[in-house]
Amino acid sequence: MLLERIHHVAYAVEDIDAALPELTERYGMRVGIRERMEDQGVEAVALDVGTDRLELIQPIDPEGSVARFLERRGPGLHHVGYAVGDLDAALEELRSAGAELIDERPRRGLGGHLIAFVHPHSAGGVLTELVQSERPGRHGD
Repeated sequence: MLLERIHHVAYAVEDIDAALPELTERYGMRVGIRERMEDQGVEAVALDVGTDRLELIQPIDPEGSVARFLERRGPGLHHVGYAVGDLDAALEELRSAGAELIDERPRRGLGGHLIAFVHPHSAGGVLTELVQSERPGRHGD
């Protein structure tokens, strides 16, 4: 499997609207995409940082995984997303190698990307998201 590049870094926050001013005003990040993803129990915003991306994720489901993450660990680094050329092939390769997958099949993520998560036990202790890079561009989106 070839990881093409880091696609984004995601922070879990309790309140996106409270977190945005520091990042946009102090650090000059620009809001790209903002979506509510009911199926994942989060609201997310992608911030452009030069040619890179930072995502903020806020739970909207008090019983969801991001809410549990915040309860256990507090705000901060949640996961790292990597772009891959062929998400299905990457998942098959990881499955064959014995990796613990959270998502057995790709699903829709922020901005309509196809994504899948790999359990931290199989990724150096860090929750890892694989993102299908569908077409060349600034963020591979």
